Amino acid sequence: MAELNQNKDQVKVVAFYLPQYHAIPENDKSWGEGFTEWTNTRKAVPLFEGHYQPKTPLNKNYYCLLDPQVRQWQSDLAKKYGVWGFCYYHYWFKDGKKLLEKPAEMLLEEPGAETPFCFCWANENWARRWDGGNKEIIMEQDYGEEEDWEKHFQYLARFFRDPRYITWDGRPVLVIYRPEIIPRLEEMLNFFRRRGEEEGFGGLEIMFQHPSYLHTPEYNPDFCDHYIAFEPAYTWMDPNDPWMKTKNLVKKLLGKGLSQKVVEARHQEKTLELPDYDKTWKTILSRKFPSDKFLWGAFVNWDNTPRNKAGLAYRNWAPEKFREYFARLVKKVRSSSQANVIFINAWNEWGEGCYLEPDEKYGYSCLEAVRDGLKG
Repeated sequence: MAELNQNKDQVKVVAFYLPQYHAIPENDKSWGEGFTEWTNTRKAVPLFEGHYQPKTPLNKNYYCLLDPQVRQWQSDLAKKYGVWGFCYYHYWFKDGKKLLEKPAEMLLEEPGAETPFCFCWANENWARRWDGGNKEIIMEQDYGEEEDWEKHFQYLARFFRDPRYITWDGRPVLVIYRPEIIPRLEEMLNFFRRRGEEEGFGGLEIMFQHPSYLHTPEYNPDFCDHYIAFEPAYTWMDPNDPWMKTKNLVKKLLGKGLSQKVVEARHQEKTLELPDYDKTWKTILSRKFPSDKFLWGAFVNWDNTPRNKAGLAYRNWAPEKFREYFARLVKKVRSSSQANVIFINAWNEWGEGCYLEPDEKYGYSCLEAVRDGLKG
């Protein structure tokens, strides 16, 4: 059993894992034949002085996740450098349609890849926009009725039975990305928990990820078992963060409609936001959570300009800074009342400049930072 809430002296790192490294028909149709996350990564260009783009995997290892040797390599690498588990993004849509499911399904037949894993249900529309918006929808999200929930549960149960699937006090962990957009959220969660009891799993351990829900004053803390401070978005959306205070003030002064037009104009003009890496990490390290239900989050870096030139890239990032801040976070986690767990963004979000995997410029520096930080 891959028990997350065990051995209180050990800080366990779980890395979010993107499976978009193999071609699928839906992406081929929308973005061109053979599209994967590497497509955007390869064509990225530097947008300001010192901007590291394109970010190139070490030895130009533009892997395909349909190759079992790749998953074995990732598992071995994670074990060597102290990444305890992976949290795979899981794409389940209307009428049980799945996308990017093959890597996780193939994993069930590969016991040699030992890294514990769980799912984060990315419960948005699959669209041509990268922010989950509703324009140019490729695959529609629809939560359906109990019959649809049962179909989804039966699919997930195949993975819950795998001894590598991550549990919390014996219950399989299921992370939900955006709970706030599920119409009958509480009913659905109660259904999943009940079915988890009936199937002998002891229920389910439900975790929420998206910070727009966690920062809502009306959120119901009883809806789920734990909340993940998904970074750096949790800090971006913190109403107490200076950056968010400024953005909220602009919205208040301009009004929602005009504020949205300003945002759209910024995207059309390809205006890039460049927040400061150190300020975000200092906010993380000074944070106190409202309850013990919150789990710590970390992030390596952020630069989504390969996907969107009007995106966001951190200034002043360097692997030695990540090393320092991650080590300090591990120390803080050990001394806090929160569980000894860190969800890190991410293992392989190359299109968002947020990855632990080795690259051509910095080699294994980020993985070494995790290893050394955990050693204290």
